[in-house]
Amino acid sequence: MASLSIQERKRLRQIGHALNPVVMLGDKGLSEGVLEELSRALNDHELIKVKIVAEDRDERAAMIVEISEKTGAEVVQKIGKIALIYKKAAKQNQKLSNLVRHAHLSN
Repeated sequence: MASLSIQERKRLRQIGHALNPVVMLGDKGLSEGVLEELSRALNDHELIKVKIVAEDRDERAAMIVEISEKTGAEVVQKIGKIALIYKKAAKQNQKLSNLVRHAHLSN
């Protein structure tokens, strides 16, 4: 997957600033159900926040890498227990995509 440019990352961070986490991960890690929910959320919204409540910083970092690898998404930003994750949808959902909604709000 091609890496995001600095400008793309900046734009995605601006959009992501107003988002709330849609998926929360606990100490149990990535189950099949959580992976399915992450994939569905990425497919619908393209840009999502994930909250990882594991206390250990290395454990959180490993979970974020695992999410990225298993979903094919790119990590835009990590702050504390929150990760901003982006994956371009094959077919953009005009009603659910955070990118489309943000474009409409800024016009």
